[in-house]
Parts: sequence; C-alpha cells; structure tokens
Amino acid sequence: MRRRELSLAVLYAALLALLALAAPGFFTGGNLRDLVVGHAGMLVLATGMTLVIVAGEIDVSIGSQVAVCGVVAGLLAKSGVPMPLVALAAAAAGALLGAINGALVAGLRIPSIVATLATMLALRDALRWATGGAWVLGLPARFQWFGLPQKGGELAIAAVSLAIFAAVAWGARSLAAGRAIYAAGADRESAELLGLRPRRVTFRVFAGMGAASGLAAVLDAVRFTDVQANAGIGLEMAVIAAVVVGGTSIRGGRGTLAGTLAGVVLLGTLGTALTFLGVSAYWERALQGAIVIAAVAVEAAGRSRRTGRAGRGRRREGDGGDARGIRAA
Repeated sequence: MRRRELSLAVLYAALLALLALAAPGFFTGGNLRDLVVGHAGMLVLATGMTLVIVAGEIDVSIGSQVAVCGVVAGLLAKSGVPMPLVALAAAAAGALLGAINGALVAGLRIPSIVATLATMLALRDALRWATGGAWVLGLPARFQWFGLPQKGGELAIAAVSLAIFAAVAWGARSLAAGRAIYAAGADRESAELLGLRPRRVTFRVFAGMGAASGLAAVLDAVRFTDVQANAGIGLEMAVIAAVVVGGTSIRGGRGTLAGTLAGVVLLGTLGTALTFLGVSAYWERALQGAIVIAAVAVEAAGRSRRTGRAGRGRRREGDGGDARGIRAA
C-alpha cells in the first residue's frame, strides 16, 4: 500500500513539474485556493466511498444523492432554517437515501451495482419531476459561504472537509466498527466466525455514504447563490476513480484513507491542469477512466504475483514433507 502512495507522490510531482514549465500561472494563490475549496466536497464523498469499497460494495448513486440533498438544503435555507440545522438536515436526508441502498443490498441481497444504479436513476428522475428541473433561486445571504465573507467561507469549507476526513480516518483505524469494515470486505465467512455481522456492516457503510453525500452537497452548494437541480452528474466516476487510484482494492478488504486523499489531490489537480495546459476538458473523464484501468491492472498483477509466490511456497512445503517422509521410511 505504501508503494502505491509513493507512486502517486512521484506522479503528482511530475505533474507539478510539467505545470511549472508549461503553465506557471497554475500556481497563483487564487487558483490553488479554488482547487482546494472546489474539491472539498469530493474529499468527503471519497472518504465515504472508501469505506463502501473496502466493505466489498460500490455506490454509483452518490451524484443523485448530492443533487437531492442540495435541493433540500436550499429549500430549508429559504424557509428560514438556521444553517447548522440545514447542514444537519441535509446529512440526515442523505443518510436516509443511503439507508435505502443499504436495505436493498444487505436486506434484499441485491448486488450493490444493480441496487445503486436503480436508485441513481430513480432519484434523478424523481428530483426532476418534483422541481420541474428548476434551480433553487433567491437563497438568503446567510447560505452562501455560511454567511461569512468569502475567504472565511472558503476556510470553513476546507476545515470542515478535512475534519470529516480526519475523524473517519481515525475511526477506521482505531475503532472496532472501522476494523469490522475491513474484516467484512476481506472475507465475509471469516468475519461471521469472528462474531461480526457483515450485512449490518454493509447497511452502515451505505447509510454513512449517504450522510457524506448530504454534507458534501452543502459544502458545494454554499459556494454559489443558487442550488442546481442537476448537480452531481458524473460525480460518482470521479469519486470512485480517486478511491481506486489511491490504492483501495475494488474487491474489498484493503485500502487506506491516506491513499484516497492522495487520489483526490491527483485527480483534482489533473482536471484544472488540463485547462491551464490548453487541453480540452472532455479529456478529463477519458483520463480518469484510463487511470482507473491502470490502477486495477496493477492491483491484479500484484495479486497474481502474491498468488504465485504462495503457490510456490506450498509446493516447496509439500516437497519437503515428501522428502521427510521418505527419509523417515
């Protein structure tokens, strides 16, 4: 895992060197600040997605969840609800949507890719029907930037996203509930023998992913004067790419949030870098897809090498056992 993180650091350093030579304007304070603030919500989403994938599942409905939770937050703010309660309500709405996914996957045992694809489409169409495609306009001044001056609001967004990331990273490493996610994702049968309940773990990670979607929706929405009803389209691809590139195994059981942070930084920088390098933004998703394929291929190659070494070790042990048996005879 450390090797993957080191590789990302080298790749990121090469990207920065290219930008320093070809587009030094990238390193202005305003651009770097926009880069951090613009990807704060993505970091929160990638944090939740890491736990989902470590648990051996996937959630492609997060873009639709972000859109729904953003509209909920905007409507509540317009009705006079204080901002702390707006954020709490958005997180609760997201947790409810995530719990629906969890019930479908853990309760009805529908494959997560099928269940979340269905909810992605259902939520998107339901929101379009409920809003008529109209944005939430006329938001109160206390909504944008949490009612702070822009620089203060930007600092608040970055601080909140990093605090969420740090709290989840600590919990995943130090709490029994966090270790249970890794155990369930690595081997469900063994986890059950240890007294864990993998289906309950699955339900919880989807509910947590929904809550992360609600918080990310607020962090993104407060940067603007309106809430878009079509927000989050294609967001799931970028988030999953960041998690997989960061070293989390798509098969579950392995991954670090430090790697996810590195993946978010790399892919977040890549999109902005393309603009400064004069490359069409349409290439961003193509590059994301290529990077994901490369990361999965590297993981598969590593798994094959480990399997091969284990097989050779077992054969040597068997040969040794046969020899010992012959000598004993």
